[in-house]
Amino acid sequence: MEEWVGFKWHEYITRHAMGEFPEHAIQLKDEARTLGVLFRALGGDPALSLVVAEPRHFRTRRRFLQKLAGTHKKFELAWRDEQSLRLPDRLALFPSKHLNRDLYLWLAALAAQGECTEEDWLTGNQAMVQTLLGRWPGLEPVYQRLVRNSLQWRPDPTTLPDAESRREKAIRQALIHPGSVDTLPEADSDPWPVIIWLYPTMTPGKLTAQVIGDDNMSSKPGGLEKKRKRRRAERVDAFDKDQGLMLFRLESLFSWSEFIPVDRAGDDTEEEDADAVADDMDMISVSSDRRESSSAIKFDLDLPSEENDDLHLGPGIHLPEWDWRSQGYREKFCCLQPMLSKDSVPSPLPDHLSRSAMRLRRQFSALKPLRQWERRQIEGEELDLDACMEREVQHRRGIGEIDQKLFRRCKQNQRDLACLILADISMSTDTYINNNQRVIDITRDGLQLLSEALQASRDPFALFAFSSRRRDHIRFHHIKAFDEPYNDVSRGRIQALEPGYYTRMGAAIRQATRLLQGRHEHQKILLLLTDGKPNDLDLYEGRYGVEDTRMAVQEAHKAGLTPFCVTIDDDASEYLPYVFGSNNFVVIKDPVQLPLQLPKLYMNLPR
Repeated sequence: MEEWVGFKWHEYITRHAMGEFPEHAIQLKDEARTLGVLFRALGGDPALSLVVAEPRHFRTRRRFLQKLAGTHKKFELAWRDEQSLRLPDRLALFPSKHLNRDLYLWLAALAAQGECTEEDWLTGNQAMVQTLLGRWPGLEPVYQRLVRNSLQWRPDPTTLPDAESRREKAIRQALIHPGSVDTLPEADSDPWPVIIWLYPTMTPGKLTAQVIGDDNMSSKPGGLEKKRKRRRAERVDAFDKDQGLMLFRLESLFSWSEFIPVDRAGDDTEEEDADAVADDMDMISVSSDRRESSSAIKFDLDLPSEENDDLHLGPGIHLPEWDWRSQGYREKFCCLQPMLSKDSVPSPLPDHLSRSAMRLRRQFSALKPLRQWERRQIEGEELDLDACMEREVQHRRGIGEIDQKLFRRCKQNQRDLACLILADISMSTDTYINNNQRVIDITRDGLQLLSEALQASRDPFALFAFSSRRRDHIRFHHIKAFDEPYNDVSRGRIQALEPGYYTRMGAAIRQATRLLQGRHEHQKILLLLTDGKPNDLDLYEGRYGVEDTRMAVQEAHKAGLTPFCVTIDDDASEYLPYVFGSNNFVVIKDPVQLPLQLPKLYMNLPR
């Protein structure tokens, strides 16, 4: 009973202290597509993702009810950096859904003008507001409505001490008349947040290299990336396991934190609620102490010894890499190593694929080149009897000009097309999608069935696979070249593929582009099979990896190739439209169907 009364009391106090209108709340996930389109239409960087903003701490002057409820210490505010645009997860500040939606639209439009820093937060926001209203005067009524309602949400200057009152008046004047305030008067506490302005980029705490989550970038127009929070972090020597979760002190009743020993080196932890606890924590403490997980096995991804590794084909190929920060190439930055499986043995087609392969061979055999006779040629393999008889008739009738095209020749009607299939075999393909099948198993089956189909159509094709471990070791596995027959040797190499390492996708695409450029066919298709985003250990993650891959795809287009991506990644629609284009990729929702879907996709690609 006491617990129920306490819960209801807390619910009542919090609801009145928040000062929000939950019945008029607008969720970011519902407006994500519209906001993404608006942001890019007004000139925003198309590579930025739309992500939920993390709460910021403010040391503001709070009313008694807010102190009692423990609210208004953290605020979700809009900001952007070089990788993402971050907006509040939910808006319920105004007593109208229309106004709350307008606030989302305004923040997205303002963010399209740029970002602000700690030094120019006041003047920068005013300048961006002036620029936005100057370019798009139709937003003026929206801005005025938001200013009027946000001023009602702010504290009354007459109730504040002198210094804070002068500062609040300056902020109000900057909102009503943008560009009229150059400096902000100083005060002891933080100013009440300005909800219609952008804020500087949030920086991690002491441990800047440890960013919890948020390492993936979304580039889908209007897409909303999954909610990942960044938190301040600190490094500690070790956790004292003998100390309880909370020391009972009177001053700790309203503020306390706890240590949860989450094992970073393993995937599992004994704390079932570790995710929920971490979601509520503002400071993540990281320790190198391994006493709590001494029984766990820590795997290392170091490369195997040379005698246990696959065969290296040559010294390696140096390739450039695109650095989007400097907007230039790093010449000879990557080393791609062609490799050949040492453990592969010639193998027939697996029994479980025989029936599907037989059906595909029948379908694709209709695409085989057909022999056709071309009549009435000046030169040819044999005489065209009809043309000869017509000439004789013309000669006897005394017609002056006689047709000299008296031969016929046989021409093979070929499909002028070549395809290079590039498969991602990084460590993520070792994931099980059902009880007994891994992603790599499905990839192997897909390569085998597609190869059987292409063999029947007689289209020239090549097979390669790739993985990577940093820029100096990109593994490019040779399965079948264009000039090699597809036989049991190639089938054995496919079956010998094993997952490992990471996905430096840009270098693999560049090498595949070079191989395809050597073909004489009119249409050249680069078909990429993958299960996730480009990533590697040395900064090749997030926007860097996506931008390099996108540049490699653009290079392939300029070379006259047709790059196409087939993936089973559920989140692919967030970044693949930016990398490959909206019509040059497909997401297979059911990974088990990949082997059967690949030949169908290939048949439609030339169209």
